[in-house]
Formats: sequence, structure tokens, C-alpha cells
Amino acid sequence: MPFPSLLLRRVTLLTLSSAGLIASPLPLVAQQPTAANAPRPMTWLDAQNMKQFSAAVPSPDGKWALYSVSTPDWKEARRQSDIYLVSTSQGVASTRQLTFTREKNETNPAWARDGKFFVFLSDRDAPPAGAAAASRGSTLPTSGPGMPYFPAAAGGGAGGVGMQLFMMRPDGGEARRITDARDGVSTFAFSPDGRWLIYRSGSATQEQLYAVPVTALVAGGVASATQLTRHATGVGLWRIAPDSRRIYFAAADTIDPDEKARLDKRFDVRVRNMETPLYSLWALDLDGRRTTRMTSDSTYSVGDMTISPDGKWIGFHGLSVDRYERNILEQNEFADVYLLSVASGTVERLTTNKEITESAVSFSPDSRTVAFSAPDAFVMRHNLRVYVRAVEARGTAFRKLGAGFDGPVTIGFWSPDASTIYFNVGIKATDQVAALDVAADRVRVVTADRASLRASQDEESDRIFVTRSDPQTPSTIFTVATAAQLGERSAWTQLTDANPWTRELALGAVEEITWRGAGGTPVGGVLVKPIGYQAGTKYPLIVSIHGGPQSADVLNFNGGYGSQVYAGAGYMVLMPNYRNSTNYGQRFEIESQGDYFTKGYQDIMAGVDHLIRTGLVDSTQMGVLGWSAGGHWSNWILTHTNRFKAISTGAGVYNWISMYGESDTQRGRQWYLGDKMYWDDMQHWWKQSPAAYIKNAKTPTMIHVVDGDPRVPRPESEGLHMALKRLGVPTEFFVYPGGTHGIPDARNQLVKATAEMAWMDYWVRHSGRKFAWRDVLNTLEEKRPIRAADAVP
Repeated sequence: MPFPSLLLRRVTLLTLSSAGLIASPLPLVAQQPTAANAPRPMTWLDAQNMKQFSAAVPSPDGKWALYSVSTPDWKEARRQSDIYLVSTSQGVASTRQLTFTREKNETNPAWARDGKFFVFLSDRDAPPAGAAAASRGSTLPTSGPGMPYFPAAAGGGAGGVGMQLFMMRPDGGEARRITDARDGVSTFAFSPDGRWLIYRSGSATQEQLYAVPVTALVAGGVASATQLTRHATGVGLWRIAPDSRRIYFAAADTIDPDEKARLDKRFDVRVRNMETPLYSLWALDLDGRRTTRMTSDSTYSVGDMTISPDGKWIGFHGLSVDRYERNILEQNEFADVYLLSVASGTVERLTTNKEITESAVSFSPDSRTVAFSAPDAFVMRHNLRVYVRAVEARGTAFRKLGAGFDGPVTIGFWSPDASTIYFNVGIKATDQVAALDVAADRVRVVTADRASLRASQDEESDRIFVTRSDPQTPSTIFTVATAAQLGERSAWTQLTDANPWTRELALGAVEEITWRGAGGTPVGGVLVKPIGYQAGTKYPLIVSIHGGPQSADVLNFNGGYGSQVYAGAGYMVLMPNYRNSTNYGQRFEIESQGDYFTKGYQDIMAGVDHLIRTGLVDSTQMGVLGWSAGGHWSNWILTHTNRFKAISTGAGVYNWISMYGESDTQRGRQWYLGDKMYWDDMQHWWKQSPAAYIKNAKTPTMIHVVDGDPRVPRPESEGLHMALKRLGVPTEFFVYPGGTHGIPDARNQLVKATAEMAWMDYWVRHSGRKFAWRDVLNTLEEKRPIRAADAVP
């Protein structure tokens, strides 16, 4: 399952009288709360109109932070981004909006090394078509000194259109354009010594690096850029050395001019697993403008790279040269990690693993230790561990750390003295921050928040940023000066408040619950109670099944495909963390290998029985929904019980055998189904497929899929839909445009959510009303969209 935020969902709201649970329709679009009216339930349009923010980018002294806020415009079906400034000591009250381009986008701010100005990407000078395209993207977090910024939309055409670089002072004033790149700017970074602003620009496969002296930027005007590279095959991934004397970049070994020519002439057939060039690592000396090839090994293709803080070492992934193992979703399972000595040019292969994914190489702040994370004992699906070694101890064994912790141990960031590695980890229905003592090989959890939080560190200022969400609070950025303060909430400073209007919503109570699942094993999950919940009243139930399955529902805001909207309509919502979920230990996560559904299904049904037994749920009014792995389980439930009145399944498997060849991922599913290929274990694969039991299906089922879904392709949903039609089971089938695993556009996310909830209302609560297109068309006819335009972000 990719990103649940892509799957925001459902329909016309309902309220219930506390006595008779009688449904009465409310409009899909509700008024924003004011002092004169009571808090209202959350709507699907509220979910679409949430503002989003990028990662915070601290000034070199750590006193200020820049970030961008993406504001939705529902009527125009787009988002628009502006840049904000906030004091890391004063927090939200000090927030200032710096850019105000209503129709354009400003993203990816980056500070000059002296902190006197910053630069950012914008399409403010691009024609409207370019702006609209850019508005559909989102920005990626920044990485640190010498690391280029990768905007989501960077391209353009002749005449300097697309994303260009602008500069601005943090004390305000008008932004000034500083580049005029014909094809726009795709990535950029300041050199660590502060002398150069370097960016990449050019047509596809022919991008080159350019440099602008910072002194010229300060002087004013559009700065003249010097072209640094004229590499025959263009520049791919690139990094600036810590001493600012070199730029390292990956580039294709060869280029086929006929490949571009055939596309230009519309011979645009798509070749699956097409032969593509290998990539090698190159170095550009900034003083002499001379390029040197650093790797010449035809047994791997250079992937990502990490430079040690002292600049003496480069770690990188070496991808497989096999065309069927590279440029695929699972390419890192066929890769290994390598270490390059910059001085000698020698390359050491650090791992030799088949079908095992290692993380990117990491170096301690003093550059004395090299590390990476990988499964325990390099066994697929086992808990991740950290492997460390002295960087100069070539050929010696790595030391495994974290084996005593029953959860994944990864590398987030190091303490300045290199004694501790901090990482984010899921623990039951929460997300926490943990610390690994490198010398003692001991893990301790440093936060204990009933929430979902993630911490990261800015490499230059060492300042810590925490992104946090809980059932009452949308995602928010906080900061602390040091990692030692992570466990002290009083030391946190809140930096963002993008959606303050949500505090005026009526929300259902949310709690973590546990019950006994298959074999008596404790199973956990999240329960959302309906607004106005009264003890002793039995409520209709929605079982919301997460994807993955290596994932978990946690105590965050409006989780479970929009649980708070269902709570506002009078439903109880159960989000079960069934067998195969993360956050509950290795055995819980992997013990269903070879029998994908049985224990997870029993866990889910035991959770439902627990709610019925405790008097919370009306057993005659229950529905199930899910996407991806949640869709898999929805299809299994469809073919194994008639206890539910309605099912809505998204991107779910019908036949594991057919999906193996249709999908962009194979190895993980093979593992889940017993680790044999289906032609060697045909009956076993078939018996784990919902298709094998389709004659049992009786429950009205709505089916959703994206037309070009690469993960769970459309034919799986087509097969299920055809079978239900022939069996006479009530069914609807919605196919959404796009080529992603999740619904890519806001309009159709709303359609899915609205139609799905209408399906539940009709079959679970017998509303007598089915989904109508007017339900969503009405949202475009409101006098104003639901958004807090005057909110302080």
C-alpha cells in the first residue's frame, strides 16, 4: 500500500437521533464553525481542504525556519504553495507569510550559508499551463548542506519557463528572479562554503550542472550562470563534497540517440524491462572544471550515494545489471552496498546478498564509522538491524546492533558525538522515537506519546524537528534544540498550525483497544466512537482495514480512510492491526507466511466479536472497507462470511496466480504465499485466493481501482466484478483515471469517499438512497470552498 493520504474518501453525511438511530441527511459541504454555532462533524470536503506543509528548513544558526504551505483550491482542482518564516524559539506566534502568489507556487526554500537571504523555486513567470502542472505536485523535504533540493515539478520549455530560482531576504521585500534556465531548474544546492549556488537544468537525459557565484546574487539582477558540465549522457543524481571542491554525480555510461528519435517520431511502444544504460560515478573538480570517472565496474550500476562528513568516503548502492532486476519497484532487493575511498579510488563491496534490501550507507559525524540497516541475519522480512564497522577496516566483519529489540532498528540520525543513533519506530498504535546506544548495543524508547510522531535532524544546525499528529490534531511541526529534549514535551516549540479550524470540529473519541485473536494472541487496533456516543447504545460498525500489510493504524488525525467523517455520521469505526501488521513484534508480523489470510481474518473477526460482546456494536449493521492489502482482506471476508451488510474493496487481489504476472511487485508476495513459485505450488496459491471461494459471496460489494494501477492491476477488480455480476450479488465498479496505486486526483478521491459511504448507508443502515452525481457536483456550486483562508499556518 502506498500513501493512505492519496485515498481520502466518502459521502453525504448523516446524523443519528440518540434514541432511535434514525438517519437524516446533512449536506456534504458544511459551514465553518463560528462562535454562533455549535461544533459540526467533519465532512469529506474538509478532508480534501486540509492545508499541507513541507519540511522545515532551519537557518544556519538554527534561529529561524522556512517552510512552504500548500493550500487547496477545490473549485479549481489544484493546490497553490507559498513560503512562511517562523522563529524556532518563539514558535507559531512569530509566523510570517513571505510570498503571496495566488495562482503560482513557491517551494523548496534554501538558506544562503550566511543566513542573509534564501532562494526558492517558483513557476510565477511560467504560463498558466505550467503553473497548473506544478500545482499538482508536492515538495520533498530538504537534506542538508551540499545536498540538492529535488522539486516535484521542474521542467518547462523554451524561453525560461517552468520552475526558476528566486531569492528573497527573510525580513521581507519582493522576491527577485535569479535564473533564466531555458528548460527550468530541476535541482539545486548551495555549496557548503557558501560561494556558489549550483543547479541542474536541461532536457531529459541531457541535464547539466550550472553555477552562479553568490556574490553576483547579492549584487542584484539576473545572475549569469556558468555551465560546469558538458557530460555526453547528462547528469543524474549529484552531491557536493563537504569541502566544496568537488561535485560527485552519477551518469549513464552510454546513450542511444535512436531511443529519443523513435519517441520523437511517435514509435512510442513501451518495452517492458527494456535494456537501459548502466550508471557510473563521476567527480567534477570545481577549480579546474575537470571530470574524472570514479567507478568503472560493469557488474553494477550506481544508485544513490552518501558522502562522509570528512569527504574521504562515498557509500552507494550498486544496482543489478540484469534488466529484469533493475528499474523495477524491487530493484534494491537485488542491489548491494559499496564503499569508495576517494583518495585511492578503490571500491569495497560491503554486502553480498540476494533478495535482501539494505538501507543507504550512513557515516557517523566523525566519519570513523560506516553503517547501514538490513534484516536481522539478512533473512527476508525479519526485523531490521543496524550494522556498523570502522570505515577504514576494509574486509572486516560488521557488528550487528539492536538484536535485543523486538522491532525494526534503523538509522535516522546520529548524535554529534556519534555515540547514539536515533530512529523512528512504531510501537502498537503509536509512532515513537527511539535511541540506539552504539557502544552498549542497547535500545531505549525516548518518547511516550499517545500519538504518531517522526523526528529528523538538520545536518548543519543539528536542530531536531518533530512532525506530530494525534486523534484531535492534524500533522504539526515542532522543534527542539537537541535530541536529549525529545522526551520533554515542555521543551518542544510548535512551529506550524496549518489547520486551526479543525479544533472547532466535533470529533469522535478515539482509543487504542486490544482483544484476543487467532490462537489467543493479543491483537490491537484503534477504535473511533461516534460523535455523541452514549454508553449502552449499540452503533453501526465500519471495519476499516489498513493496507500493507506491513503497516499499522495508529493514534493520528482522521485515520482509517476518514474515520472521523464516519464518526460524524454515527458509525463506530474499528481499525484492526491484524496479523502481518507492523508495530507488534517480529513473530506477529511474519508468522502468517504460507497462509496469508487465515490468522489475519480471525484477528479481524475476533475484534468485531469483541465489540459486539461489549455492547458497542449492532451486529445487524456492519460494513467493511479497505484499499490494497485492506482490499485483499475485504475480498477474503466477502468470500468467507455473510455477517456484513456491505463491503467496499479498493485495489484488492482476486487471484494471486494471475496477479503475480500483472503486478510490478512479485518477491514479497511469493514470500507471503509460502516462498515457492506458483507453478511449483499451484493449489496452495489458489487456495489462498479469494477467487477460489467466490461462490460463497453474498454481500453487496462496491469495487474501486485506478485504471493503470501497477501494484494491484485493474484485471483483479475486473475478475471480481464479473463473478459477482454472474452470481447475482449486488455490485458497483468504479474505475478511476490514472496510473498510480492510489487515486491521484482530489476530485476522484472525493467521488470514491462519497460513493463508498453512500454504499454503506444504503446497505448497512437502509437509508433508501444511493450515490448520485449531484452529491459531488454540489460541492462546486457552493459560494465558497471550505478553507480557512485567514488561518495562521
